[in-house]
Amino acid sequence: MGRAVTVATCALNQWALDFEGNLERIFRSIGIAKSKGARYRLGPELEICGYGCSDHYYESDTLLHSFQVLEKLLQSPATQDIICDVGMPVLHRNVRYNCRVIFLNKKILLIRPKISLANTGNYRELRWFTPWSKARHVEEYFLPRIIQEVTGQETVPFGDAVLATTDTCLGAEICEELWAPNSPHIEMGLDGVEIFTNSSGSHHVLRKAHARVDLVNSATAKNGGIYILANQKGCDGDRLYYDGCAMISMNGETVAQGSQFSLDDVEVLVATLDLEDVRSYRAEISSRNLAASKVNPYPRVKVNFALSCPDDVAVPICMPIQWRHHSPEEEISLGPACWLWDYLRRSKQAGFLLPLSGGIDSSATACIVYSMCHQVCLAVKNGNADVLADARRIVNDETYIPEDPREFCKRVFTTCYMASENSSQDTCNRAKLLAEQIGSYHINLNIDGAVKAVVGIFSVVTGRTPCFSVHGGSSRESLALQNVQARIRMVLAYLFAQLTLWARGMPGGLLVLGSANVDESLRGYLTKYDCSSADINPIGGISKTDLKSFIQYCIENFQLTALRSIMSAPPTAELEPLVDGQVAQTDEADMGMTYAELSIYGKLRKIAKAGPYSMFCKLINMWKEICTPREVASKVKHFFRMYSVNRHKMTTLTPSYHAENYSPDDNRFDLRPFLYNTSWSWQFRCIDKQVNTL
Repeated sequence: MGRAVTVATCALNQWALDFEGNLERIFRSIGIAKSKGARYRLGPELEICGYGCSDHYYESDTLLHSFQVLEKLLQSPATQDIICDVGMPVLHRNVRYNCRVIFLNKKILLIRPKISLANTGNYRELRWFTPWSKARHVEEYFLPRIIQEVTGQETVPFGDAVLATTDTCLGAEICEELWAPNSPHIEMGLDGVEIFTNSSGSHHVLRKAHARVDLVNSATAKNGGIYILANQKGCDGDRLYYDGCAMISMNGETVAQGSQFSLDDVEVLVATLDLEDVRSYRAEISSRNLAASKVNPYPRVKVNFALSCPDDVAVPICMPIQWRHHSPEEEISLGPACWLWDYLRRSKQAGFLLPLSGGIDSSATACIVYSMCHQVCLAVKNGNADVLADARRIVNDETYIPEDPREFCKRVFTTCYMASENSSQDTCNRAKLLAEQIGSYHINLNIDGAVKAVVGIFSVVTGRTPCFSVHGGSSRESLALQNVQARIRMVLAYLFAQLTLWARGMPGGLLVLGSANVDESLRGYLTKYDCSSADINPIGGISKTDLKSFIQYCIENFQLTALRSIMSAPPTAELEPLVDGQVAQTDEADMGMTYAELSIYGKLRKIAKAGPYSMFCKLINMWKEICTPREVASKVKHFFRMYSVNRHKMTTLTPSYHAENYSPDDNRFDLRPFLYNTSWSWQFRCIDKQVNTL
């Protein structure tokens, strides 16, 4: 009898509403799977239309075009003699479901709707879909005419069922169901399902990959079985980067691992595994077998097809491997770099422009672009024709081959140091040296003329001339003068992004990169509509602490020695006058808190769901060795005042790569008011009462 089954899973760089491109990538993955002997192919969640369609799911066009793509798949000889499992939205009895459509040889075997919908953080699936709540129940689904004409079927099973082939039994999960407390694989495994599949749309968060891997391995460690996970990869049109990591696990151990970050649009994993290993593993788990004898059975869809071959004794079987996880510094180097590449090629622009100040944040952003250039050159060296074609189109040269990251960086990356009378020579030198080492096209300019012109207009109209505090002005005057400098830099950044290539006799325009980190955004330590206002921001979801570690990683791995002096310099906005030619303004002094403290406040506010009083209660224990309760109270109050006063700035925050679970992104991740009663009188009174008691 057949024992060795060959199955395939994949990570696809799908793009929301790119039906043409999505279909082509699905076909490529099926072709690779078949060429490697696979008899079953699993794809990512909602792969036909792309996961990130958002409110486009409401449109009948999205449903129509998804079925048109399905029609092409069913008709094609490429999908013959392999069970294909694809994802798309389906309307059943006027209710929209997130579904898997499983077919074989022009016949749809089962449409399986998602049972547990993702509805936290960045996910809003309940806005567009309804969960299937009828456990182990199947209904008839009436196929659209265009599908009936291909399959010859009028209706197909729709609901919570499993597939019974001639040699094994398969059951599907969809993304969130793996993370749910009552995951379907538990009951399915008890009912004899030997192969579990999971099609995901799971995005990257720093230090998250191990959680996904552990869940998959633990799913089969307790119950035995084969678990196959597919995932979306890349930027499909918004702030998220889907990080692949397709994998196959058996009996609690990983047997195949896909890459977390790569520029390959299509990645297919194939594994051959012995079903008898599953059966023998389960045989000695008596607690599982007792529970299995009482389980409520699933409806089974019988499939006259085998995933194994009759004569398979000599077929080599895949063995367990050790999963290799990236360090957080590697994740920062690779994830945002891949996201930037997707954004650049899909927006059809000619490169990036970055206001490079010589500080840690803008330098880290520059290093991420440099890492992107490394990834492009490596992909081309490894024979990636898609990346080569995109690179040639971006640089407008049909014969170009990117081989040297510094040379490619020169073509696609412009950096600009915008000096003022408040800038030091040190930061100017640091920016210039870093630009030389990464190879960017670097511009030095001075903004004093523009600043004087703008302030001059105000003086003519009002008859008053504002001054900095060190020259006798009020804090209002000083802040306004700082903001003028910051906003003029934003205006100039966009001007140079639009016309720099024109001035150099080259076609196209540049995307402006922002470089505000997640902690500064949380505190509101930025000028509204300054250089934090850009097209996209690769570090907007990364903490200052992690960025410092990333800078050290770049020194060691990219040999960017210019970063050493940047690392050792205190962070400064350089918006106030110099004192004896030296910088007197520092970020942490301006903010009234350290970056390390900001990271703690951010995690407590968002992840621990702490308001002012709860945050105070947690911190008096966390900081009992370094702060008195009264000092903790003062720090917490200052943070919440500053956070609430500046929350309005989050409504215009530049779209940023999502990397941290305490991101203050107002778009859809961190939904809060932006007009607060900033006195927090009731909350602060509760803190004061507790301080007095202590």
